[in-house]
Amino acid sequence: MSDEVKKGLEGVLVAESGLSHIDGDVGRLIYRGYAIEDLARDASYEEVLYLLWHGELPDADELEEFRAAMVSERSVDDAVLQTVRDLADADEDPMAAIRTAVSQLSAYDPEGSGHDAEDHESILRKGRRITAKLPTILAAFSRVRDGEEPIEPRDDLDHAENFLYMLNGEEPDDVLAETFDMALVLHADHGLNASTFSAMVTASTLADVHSSVTSAIGTLSGGLHGGANQNVMRVLKEVDDAEQDPIDWVKQALDEGRRVPGFGHRVYDVKDPRAKILGAKSEELGEAAGDRKWYEMSAKIEEYISEEKGLAPNVDFYSASTYYQMGIPIDLYTPIFAMSRVGGWVAHVSEYLEDNRLIRPRARYVGPEDQEFVPIDER
Repeated sequence: MSDEVKKGLEGVLVAESGLSHIDGDVGRLIYRGYAIEDLARDASYEEVLYLLWHGELPDADELEEFRAAMVSERSVDDAVLQTVRDLADADEDPMAAIRTAVSQLSAYDPEGSGHDAEDHESILRKGRRITAKLPTILAAFSRVRDGEEPIEPRDDLDHAENFLYMLNGEEPDDVLAETFDMALVLHADHGLNASTFSAMVTASTLADVHSSVTSAIGTLSGGLHGGANQNVMRVLKEVDDAEQDPIDWVKQALDEGRRVPGFGHRVYDVKDPRAKILGAKSEELGEAAGDRKWYEMSAKIEEYISEEKGLAPNVDFYSASTYYQMGIPIDLYTPIFAMSRVGGWVAHVSEYLEDNRLIRPRARYVGPEDQEFVPIDER
C-alpha cells in the first residue's frame, strides 16, 4: 500500500459508479450515459431522478406513476413546519434551516428512521420523500421570514413549477418554469463531489438515509462547494453598486488579493458544460426582460479571467445571474442546489450500499513521539 499522501483525496479512486461521469479534459458530463446537454434540453427533473434512481429513462406510464408518487409526498408534517417557522423567526441561515428540517423528517417517516442498507427500495422511498418535501420546506422558510404564510403544494404542478409557486404565491410562466427545471437537471449529480462523498461516508456506517442527506447538506453549505453561487452574485452586485467597468473591478480585486468566485474546478480543465448551458439561459432571461446587464457583466468577467488567469467558469458562475433574474433571493441559491442534488445523493447512497464497505482512510502521523508523561501536580 502506497504511503503517498493525497491531500483532499485528489485523484484517489474510492468507488466505482454507473451514475455520472465527468471528462474534465473536454468538458463533458453524462448521467447514466446521457449527455447533460440532451437531458437539460429535453428531460424534466423528474425524468432525471428516475434515470438516476432506476438506471433508465422512464416511459410515459412509468413517469406518470413516478410523478404521482412524488406529488403524494410533498406535504410536510406540522411539527416540521413549526420548526421551520421557529428557524425563520430566529433568522437562521437557510442551509442550516433545511439541514435541521431534513434531520427532523426522519421522526415522521412512515418507515421509521432505522438503517436501510439491505433494502434498496426502502432507500429510494425515503429518498423520494426527502426530495419531494425539500421544496415545501425551503419555500415555507422563505415566506415565513418575509412575514407571509407558507403555501400548500399543488398536485397539478411539476416539481420545478410547484416550488416557484410555493415560493412566490403565483404560478410561474413557461420561461421561468423551464429555466428552473433545467437548472435542477444540471445540478442533480456530479460524480464524487464533496457533499456526495460525505453522504456516502455516512451511509457506509449503515446510518439511515436522513443522516446521509443531513451530512451532505452540511458539506454543501461551505463556500468552496455549494456556497460559491451566492458569492458570485454578491460580487456582481458589488461591481454594479460601484458603477465600475467589470474588468477594472476584477483587476482591482485581484491586486488586493481577493478571489473571484465561480472560476476553476477540481475536475474540469476547460469550461464546465453546465456553465455553457446556464450562460445561454442567463442571456435569454436578460433579453426577455429587456436588461442584459447581469449577463454582459458576467461575460466580460469570464473573458478577462479566462485570458489573464487561464481559468474557466464553473456552474456557480452563471447559475447566480440566472437565479437572480428569476427573482430568487441570493441566500436561497445554495439550498436550491441541495434541493436538486439530493437526487444524486440518494442515488449514490443506494448504489454504494449494494456493495458496502465502511469508508475509513488513514492519516500519516507526524506528531511527537516518546513523550514522558508528567503528573498534573508537577506540570
